[in-house]
Amino acid sequence: MTVTPAISEAAPPAPGRPAHRDPDVLRWLGAYASSAIGDNVYYMALSWAAVQAGTPSQAGLVMAASALPRALLMLGGGVIADRFGPRRVLLAGNGVRCAAVVAVTVLLLVAGPGLWLLWVLALVFGVVDAALMPALGALPARITTRGQLARVQGMRGMASRLANVLGAPLGGLGVALGGAAAAFGTAALLFAIALPLLAAVRTRNRPHDEHDGAAGQEPPPRPTAARELRDGLHHIRRNPVLARLVVVIALSDLGFVGPLNVGLTLLADERGWGASGMGWVLAGFGTGAGAMSLLLTVRGRVPRAGLVLSVTIAVGAVAVGAIAYVPTLASAVGAALAVGLLAGLSGALCGALIQTESDPAYTGRVTSVAQLFSLGLAPLTFPLTGAAIALWGSGPVFAASAGVCALGGLMGLGSGALRRAELPRWPPARVTARAPDPSP
Repeated sequence: MTVTPAISEAAPPAPGRPAHRDPDVLRWLGAYASSAIGDNVYYMALSWAAVQAGTPSQAGLVMAASALPRALLMLGGGVIADRFGPRRVLLAGNGVRCAAVVAVTVLLLVAGPGLWLLWVLALVFGVVDAALMPALGALPARITTRGQLARVQGMRGMASRLANVLGAPLGGLGVALGGAAAAFGTAALLFAIALPLLAAVRTRNRPHDEHDGAAGQEPPPRPTAARELRDGLHHIRRNPVLARLVVVIALSDLGFVGPLNVGLTLLADERGWGASGMGWVLAGFGTGAGAMSLLLTVRGRVPRAGLVLSVTIAVGAVAVGAIAYVPTLASAVGAALAVGLLAGLSGALCGALIQTESDPAYTGRVTSVAQLFSLGLAPLTFPLTGAAIALWGSGPVFAASAGVCALGGLMGLGSGALRRAELPRWPPARVTARAPDPSP
């Protein structure tokens, strides 16, 4: 299948305009920030309502209910993002989430928070997220130039950190003032704010291929979703950078997510750090990741991106394992700061390289494969991480997880194609015409 380059729907991104001055990028960033803050408020409201309506174990099941449909449907979500365009999918998905949360808010105001209602809401979010997440990863390549993708990843990282800082307090304030209904209402408002911002974003048209037919002719039938998914997987296999990058992302996320979520909570309890100590460790990680996002936003490009991301994953694995073995809380905070710096850089470079190496027609599908492990399957390892720590303690589990992360970095270093992968330079080199020779 041959794919033609994408053409612009309105005005293409100006090649000399940096992303942080591009109105379309800024509108997208505002929509993303509003939606991400809404996500944090939503999870706060859902957890509070679930605890009020059932037992702690039932509340835990409600919180995990969205993970399974998200994992099962993620690859299909990539097909949807490529078929209909990521902006349309984001608009529709945020609209559905807003409507669902509004409906639950109204029901909570007139009745008690039954567990069945929270189960349904969590399942709806899981299904919608399966389409939203690949679309979110595919949209930057449609609104900016390839040389600005690393800067956009840095801007997105900063917005994500802002959402984490603001979302939980907003959710807690809503619960304190009006219970779960008020918190859900706040989340719905934030989802609604994202809609007009997304609607105002101008994107490039969805790339078309030979199946679309020549001008003036009836296009042949669209391939089935299964065929489009197979085409996306084939696109990954035949690109040596993407094929190895997907494996690197899978290993690093599978080794990283469990310890830094469930494992850290159990480690803090085991060491007697308490909730405040765990908060300091998380603050160290967030500070490091936020600082790296700011650096990428300002710098815009990292030379030898493939080599740098492989090295940072391998070194970051050492820092992950060190958190469970350092003697004091202060040293654990320092290790978490190092993890944040290294993971923030490698994560942004992974995202930028996926968008750079993918053909525009396949970006949603490639993103869905990468996110299947980080956002779909990795959260399902939480119970395994907890059970392993209960059997063997935090140290061995953190060390084993660090080994999995390190294997991802070594896999990257072992691939010549990935080691040599580069992000495009910005601004692009301009070809100047030579002035005519005035001599006769």
